[in-house]
Amino acid sequence: MTLTEKLEKYIEQFCKDDEPLFCGEIPNEQAFAFLKTRIPRIELPDPVIERAYYFRWWVYRKHIRLTPAGYVITEFLPKVPWSGPYNTINCAAPFHLREGRWMRDPEGILADYIDFWLEGRGSERYSSWLIAAIRDWCALRGGNEFWQSRLAQMERLFSVHRKGRQACGLFYSDDGRDGMEFSISGPGLRPTLNSYLYAEAMALAEMEAQAGETEKSRNYRAFAMRQRETMLRLLWTGDFFQTIPQAQMAGEMPERPRTSPEQNARELVGYIPWCFGLPEERMAAAFDRLMDTRSFLAPYGLTTAEQSHPRFMERHDHECLWNGPIWPYATSQTLLALANVLRGPGARWTRLTRNDYAFLLHQYAQSHGRWKDGRWIDWIDEDQDPYTGEWIARETLRAWGWRPETGGYERGKDYNHSLMCDLVLSGLLGIDASAEGVISVSPLIPENWAYFRVENLWIRDTCYEISFDRDGARYGGPKGLRIRKTQTKE
Repeated sequence: MTLTEKLEKYIEQFCKDDEPLFCGEIPNEQAFAFLKTRIPRIELPDPVIERAYYFRWWVYRKHIRLTPAGYVITEFLPKVPWSGPYNTINCAAPFHLREGRWMRDPEGILADYIDFWLEGRGSERYSSWLIAAIRDWCALRGGNEFWQSRLAQMERLFSVHRKGRQACGLFYSDDGRDGMEFSISGPGLRPTLNSYLYAEAMALAEMEAQAGETEKSRNYRAFAMRQRETMLRLLWTGDFFQTIPQAQMAGEMPERPRTSPEQNARELVGYIPWCFGLPEERMAAAFDRLMDTRSFLAPYGLTTAEQSHPRFMERHDHECLWNGPIWPYATSQTLLALANVLRGPGARWTRLTRNDYAFLLHQYAQSHGRWKDGRWIDWIDEDQDPYTGEWIARETLRAWGWRPETGGYERGKDYNHSLMCDLVLSGLLGIDASAEGVISVSPLIPENWAYFRVENLWIRDTCYEISFDRDGARYGGPKGLRIRKTQTKE
């Protein structure tokens, strides 16, 4: 079976099991025709990860919408009251760009979407690291010319992102405005927004330097370094990055203040600094907790707060809780962070290995489903019970009678605020490209994998095929890793 035939077979099954409630630009009957020439096709020895990869591309194309402002990508398929124009939500936009950067895009869908945000057409209601995501998208798709013509708009957006309440050099964020309601630590000086501002400032410093704007580059880098130093001093507890809750915030904090036991919690957001290379190497020992069943590891995935905390899974009359349930959103950031650590000098400070990465990715992929009429079907939603795999928001909204004011029937179905395809391509398989578009491959595949294959991988204007064949028996070519150009756009 060719990989194109494999894609077609997967899509036939996804469509067969689907209840197509909301129709975007590419309905189910057009899904295969749309995806077959646009996405990298893969073959993996792990069928669970492979299936989730194709499922998530099938879901992603549902969220592509053509509006009077151009193409946008949505987070929810039905209209939700808290969204901005055209049902857009800026909190999810970096995930959309990081995932969508692997898609061949002759229509300029993602370029439109970037301009939508840079031109101020959307609502900046939530925290976001959009500028860093744009930089990463440009490495694969847009090239230097794209960001150079939009540099002034990114400067403006950064000034919007950094406006807000500060304390001792750090920025306050509400957990709800991080898209993380009812967290144990609550609002305060959180690793979320503060990491995002560091990442955006570093991205701008890099781009300003390439554009010859030396003084601007120096200023953005100085901001980032101050941000980093303050986070290391105040948010690092000695073994983890944790929030300083609002009640403990003070004007002058030479050192981290004492946190009340009720809010003193290790949470997955503590791994976000590693998404952007902020921590010191030795701090990577914090990742050991990911494989600890007393900390974050649960049967169906990674809990958003440590299971040992007294307020873990505390009840609230709300469907979206960040005090313990699994969130694909949080798992995506954590696995992105872990891949960065395992490929860097921090790897020697953690007991986790590439086998652990593959295990956690497999567990995450396996959670993409639910039981329907006695069958397990592919599914992605909001928050999940760590011990049963039930989708909590879905069950809560169903019990409430699918209230219109909370998004109506099956609000969370095909929820688009996490990564999967990017975690396979950049995390597991280690595919990357420099600012100049030079491709590199550094896999984190487990030791027992004998093969993998990627085809129809477009980086800028060149199509690549990447294969790994341990003994040469699978693909009949040379042993080991092979990168081959298959097509160049004229």
